[in-house]
Order: sequence, then structure tokens, then C-alpha cells
Amino acid sequence: MVLLQTLWTFILGHAPLLHSPLFPVLFSLSLYLSFCLPFLLLDLLAPRLVLVRRFKLQPQSSVSWSSAGSCLVLTLYNHLIFILPLTVLNCYLRPVQLPEQAPPLPRLLAQVLVCLLLFDFQSFTWHLVHHKVPWLYRTVHKLHHTYSSTWALSTEYSEVWETLSLGLFAAASPVLLGCHPLTQMSFFVLNIWLSVEAHCGYDLPWATHRLVPLGLYGGARHHDLHHLRSRYNFAPYFTHWDRLFGTLCTQA
Repeated sequence: MVLLQTLWTFILGHAPLLHSPLFPVLFSLSLYLSFCLPFLLLDLLAPRLVLVRRFKLQPQSSVSWSSAGSCLVLTLYNHLIFILPLTVLNCYLRPVQLPEQAPPLPRLLAQVLVCLLLFDFQSFTWHLVHHKVPWLYRTVHKLHHTYSSTWALSTEYSEVWETLSLGLFAAASPVLLGCHPLTQMSFFVLNIWLSVEAHCGYDLPWATHRLVPLGLYGGARHHDLHHLRSRYNFAPYFTHWDRLFGTLCTQA
């Protein structure tokens, strides 16, 4: 509790930044690009180093500078043209409230987990529908499947409707639960990291799915298989919904 309060007091010292309507976009973009960077470095090293290539889920694939540029441009376009105006509007309609006290650690951890489970369910449902309805797949989701081999910057290579939908799911869950701003920020950080990791294209020894027991969490291999075999693995993170609906695939 003392550590959380110290962190929250430090964050409160930057209250003008938190109240800025630009903050949500700057926060999410900077996190996203920062989390992508280590995996992009691995992509640069993979053709030269066997040690790196051995962890690549599809060793025969490679990332071109033109592909990286296309993904980056589309990400910036979606954020600046569509997400930014919506976040500015939201900031004026729902001004940020910054309480003096940090949340208790058990509550923060529990609410982050619930937010993650809610987002996983919402994304699974959205994803399944957009694969089962041909018109939705062609007009909305097909762009994200441009790459049959996942890599970090392909995480947000998607039509604006997809980007806005997933962004709405992520933003709505903490609001529905009445989460403290620090809890919301913690969830956003974790969610962006897990999303990038799921698309990174590497099965690393310290990957999240290796830390969660009993195959409850799919991780990068789970989602890479979805890009290879698009009839399976619709949940972004956990595996229970795919198990329940018979859409779980564990090998190519």
C-alpha cells in the first residue's frame, strides 16, 4: 500500500498532464511503440543470429521496412484522425477525477484481472462474429489478416472500426467496474503489452503463456496459429472460450 501510494503521489504531481485531452492518445501510443521496439530489434537480428531465429514461430518469415512503414503509418493515422477527437470529446464530457488516495493493492490486482477477463470475452465475441459473417470479415477484419505471420507492429494494423471497437472494450471495462485511475492505467499498460506480445511472432522462454499454468493462457503461439488457420483461436489471451466453443487449436 505504501508503494502504491508513493507511485500515485508521484503521478498526482503531473496532474495537468493527466487532465490534458491529449494524454490518453500519447499514453497509449508511447506504450505501444515502446513495447513493439524490443521485438522489432529481434526481427532485425533474426536473419543473422540462429539463437534469435530458433524462438521465431515462423522462422521462414521476415519483416520488410516497407511493411513496418505501412503498419506505423496506419496506426498513427487511426490514432490522430479518429481516436484523438473521440478522446478529446470524452475528456470534456467526463472530466478526469484524481482522488488523493491510491487503491488497496488487492483491489487493484483483482480489478485488473476482471478487466482483462472482460476484455478477453468482448474481443472473443467480436472476433468470432467478424470471422463468421463474410461481409464483416471482408470490410472490417480482413486487413488485420494481411500478414499470416505475426510481428509486433501488425498488432494495430487494422481498419479503424476494429481499432475503435477494441479501444472501446478496453476503456469500458474499468468504467463499468468503477476502477481507480491507477487501476485503469495499470490495466491499460498490461493490456497493451499482452496485445503486442500476442502478435510478436516469438515463443520466448519468459513469455506470459509459460508463466500461466494448465494452458489457460494462449500467448503468441496461440494467436500466431490463428493467423495461419483463421478458423481457430479467436480469443486474444485466454483459452477457455475457444475450448468451450470448440475453436481451440494448439498446433499447425
